[in-house]
Amino acid sequence: MNKQSNEAVVEALSVLLASSYTLYLKTHNYHWNVTGPMFTTLHTLFETQYTELATAVDEIAERIRTTGAFAPGSYSAFAKLSTVKEETGHPKAEDMIRALTLDQQAVAETARRVIEAAEKAGDQATGDLATRRLEIHEKNAWMLRSHLE
Repeated sequence: MNKQSNEAVVEALSVLLASSYTLYLKTHNYHWNVTGPMFTTLHTLFETQYTELATAVDEIAERIRTTGAFAPGSYSAFAKLSTVKEETGHPKAEDMIRALTLDQQAVAETARRVIEAAEKAGDQATGDLATRRLEIHEKNAWMLRSHLE
């Protein structure tokens, strides 16, 4: 992998890491603060999703390190890079679902950009990681959307 393609892969992975971490935090926040008639279902669903994200952020960061770069690891860096915006309020359960659905879709798009950068760089390992992330985020968005139908 040449230096320019490596930089593109690291940049795309850094956005995926920041977006995934921000989605992790937001999903955990919603897990703690959800109320209403769907409480048990959503509390459990959010826990499943943030637990999976906790593992994912480690895998993404370690992939960045594997390329020889340093992974971003601060809230300020994540805020600059993330395609997901943090939650500062206390939305109703249905608004939580809508927000997380959009966020899961945004992270899926971010994973697609990692796949593109990895393909251009000939980096199959990063492409594989991003493909797995894409599949998970598309499934999570579907699971969330199903609660609104």
